[in-house]
Amino acid sequence: MRLLFLAVLRRHTGNAVTAERVRDHLEAAGHVCILKDASDLESSSEIAKLIEAESLEAALALHLYRGGRLLQGHGIPFGIIFGGTDLNEDVNHGEKKKVMGKVLEEARFAVAFTESMKEMAQTQWKARQISWAVTCAAGRTGIMTGPNSAFNWNTFLRQSGINQSADNLHIFLLVCGLRQVKDPLYLVDAFSEWHREEPNVYMVIVGPEVDPVFTREVGARVKRAAGVRLIREMPQGDLHAALKNCFAVVNSSVSEGMSAAILEEFVQLAKRLVSDPALEREIVANGREYVRARHSWQAERCTYQNLIRTLEGSIQD
Repeated sequence: MRLLFLAVLRRHTGNAVTAERVRDHLEAAGHVCILKDASDLESSSEIAKLIEAESLEAALALHLYRGGRLLQGHGIPFGIIFGGTDLNEDVNHGEKKKVMGKVLEEARFAVAFTESMKEMAQTQWKARQISWAVTCAAGRTGIMTGPNSAFNWNTFLRQSGINQSADNLHIFLLVCGLRQVKDPLYLVDAFSEWHREEPNVYMVIVGPEVDPVFTREVGARVKRAAGVRLIREMPQGDLHAALKNCFAVVNSSVSEGMSAAILEEFVQLAKRLVSDPALEREIVANGREYVRARHSWQAERCTYQNLIRTLEGSIQD
């Protein structure tokens, strides 16, 4: 089947990573999946021309408002995947909420990443049944990480301006694209105060520039904050190795659908915030089991492939 897949494909965002992974799942089932950036397709007529030119039979949108609204009224069956900000932010805007409700009425299925997202959607649109897909968010092949074996933790620390023995350090990583919704400044003052009390505690913000103006604000604030460092974009293998070596990962996003960084940190078994070895083993084991049960690559692939079959059935009907 020839599918149109709409998503906001801005680099270094969770939606872009998720879209690539879902496309991989669908193409593995033999579908032709044409992934387009919803930001580049602003009008219904553009979508209609694309559907006709590419002989598209069905569609999928990641983000109920940004992608889903563009699929209405074209006569092909479609499903949607909640992105995060559609439920956390857009739903608070009356007109956007109304549009999203109309999209759900026409969609053949809707997918939420977590039970809490599913419940939130069902509360907002009580008449609509929302599917819960077992999903993951750490790269195109699910929760699989590939730490660079050549990565040197001590070199990373020196490049971060941290000139202490790694053995005595507690390094907290905050991994995010530098934009306001990720709110990397939220924890800066708290970690700076903690560092003054315990000089071996640092927070390192790791992430690429997404919003240039906000990036400059972050850089200026970090320069004034003791115990806080800013590192720009890292190769994925180096980042995964850093996750493995750090004390813990923190996340301060004000709108989170599913944090890839935290799931990756589970897989790497980063040291936990406990001193009891037995309790640490229990937390790590529970974390691994949670990722296996709730964020299984194979389960996610099967879920999306089965959902797309419902669109095939709609075409045949």
